[in-house]
Amino acid sequence: MSRSNRTKIALVLLNLSALTGCQDLVPRDTQSLLVPYLTRSEILGLVAGFGTTFAAAPDLLAMLKRRSSAGMKPRMAAITGAFQILWVYYGLLIASRPVIVWNVIAVLVNFLSVGAYVYFVRKERAQQQKALES
Repeated sequence: MSRSNRTKIALVLLNLSALTGCQDLVPRDTQSLLVPYLTRSEILGLVAGFGTTFAAAPDLLAMLKRRSSAGMKPRMAAITGAFQILWVYYGLLIASRPVIVWNVIAVLVNFLSVGAYVYFVRKERAQQQKALES
């Protein structure tokens, strides 16, 4: 074995032995300085959950603004809402407040989207029936 290979192996072994004593360097999930009753991971989860929760809100707001179901796909909102119910259950199993809170809100947003779609479709059909009868 060449001298450079022995040096490389020695350096790798030295580094591995040094890393085995570094358990204290692993970041711990400590209490937040801003909100002491929450951990840092919970605050990060709350911030991250905000974005994914309200991803369906622009469609809902656009539909309410134009008072029409045009362009809305309720199947996507219904499927997403159904799977978010599973996320709520998962959050309860692992006792994660961010998972529970954001997914409950997301379920409401998605089912409001489906409800608004149904409302506007019925309203549009009634207007079409009226127009045909006239």
